[in-house]
Amino acid sequence: MTHYGLICPAASGHLNPMTTLGYELKKKGHRVTLFGILDAEPKAIAAGLEFQSIGESDFPKGFMKEMFAELGKMSGFAALQYTIKYIRKVAFITLRELPTLIKQTDVDALIVDQVSPQGGSVAESLDIPFVSCACALMMNRDISVPPFNTFWDYSSFPWAKARNWAGYKLLNRAGKPIRDVINEYRSECNLKPILHPNDYYSKLAQICQQPSEFEFPRQDLPNCFHFTGPYNNISSREPTPFPFAKLTGQPLIYASMGTIQNRLLEVFHSIAEACNGLDVQLIISLGGSASPETLQGLPGNPLVVSYAPQLELLQKTTLTITHAGMNTTLESLGNGVPMVAIPIANDQPGVASRIVWSGCGEAIPVKKVNVDNLRTAIKKVLTEDNYRKNALQLQAAIKKAGGTKRAIDIVEQAISTGKPVLSTINRHLQ
Repeated sequence: MTHYGLICPAASGHLNPMTTLGYELKKKGHRVTLFGILDAEPKAIAAGLEFQSIGESDFPKGFMKEMFAELGKMSGFAALQYTIKYIRKVAFITLRELPTLIKQTDVDALIVDQVSPQGGSVAESLDIPFVSCACALMMNRDISVPPFNTFWDYSSFPWAKARNWAGYKLLNRAGKPIRDVINEYRSECNLKPILHPNDYYSKLAQICQQPSEFEFPRQDLPNCFHFTGPYNNISSREPTPFPFAKLTGQPLIYASMGTIQNRLLEVFHSIAEACNGLDVQLIISLGGSASPETLQGLPGNPLVVSYAPQLELLQKTTLTITHAGMNTTLESLGNGVPMVAIPIANDQPGVASRIVWSGCGEAIPVKKVNVDNLRTAIKKVLTEDNYRKNALQLQAAIKKAGGTKRAIDIVEQAISTGKPVLSTINRHLQ
């Protein structure tokens, strides 16, 4: 039995897949502990995992709700800078407290989210192995593809690579405060400094929720990088009540803007107006950002809930309207459901650009959202067969990728052997 430690941000888009991995590892007889701020505890408990808190004085319970309230007012580069500021603070606290906690709990290995770059340095300083996990859009830098935070189209022309290079340079500058904190810790531990963002990730194995078919053609991926498909399991999530009796049997449109950007309530007004008059039933999930009463009287009388059992609803859904969070996107594709994406910040523009590139949906940047644009996109995706066909092809790719089981096999092999787990699938991306 191995004692695995999990490290990821305390946001649903990261906690849901990471706790699913933990849930499956525990089923195989391993011990699993999630390390995080207090707001991560409920999802750890729901998945049956142990939990160790970090930074209780700096991140009291309810901190994430307050942070999301601020972040929900932002978009674009301003939101990215705010997120970087938060990641830097978490990195500083983690580097201060996590090594002692790992020693006290006898953790043997770590699984580290790419958006928790400090985790790998903790593992190195303690001489324990770790595997990197891309719960959100993969962040590996490669000038053949646009930066993860951009809505840029993919192109193989030289001008595109120059554009991408400039975008990564700006991203590197924005991420310097995080790198400085981590390199200060590495210096104290007599470790070599991180010189390139790709150096944050494991040399044993890197696993990613995307199937390879939902990624731009790449030229520079490590041999230990694996496209496994998504990690989700209803059993590892908190139960969510829902009035299924109110479903009318009409084609279902499910609208969710995640747990961060759901503060943009005016977007839901536009979605409701755009769907009004269509032969559909609209369900709006607020992600806990507001009470359903705040959106009473919307055009078309959609069903509005604080939270929705997403995995169950998507089995009945015809079209998803989403912020292009990676989990909602992959869970929609796992059910063969096409999308209309409204990307706002962080990796969402990059996910949205892949939705368009793969032909499984349309995308409208949040600043260009209006009723006419939304109605046009919704009608197009609902009525043109190619969107559904491409979503079904990606559904098949997800099933073939292996999902949680394959990811767990890779993790166990990397940790038990201490040797890189090599992939062959990356070659077709080049």
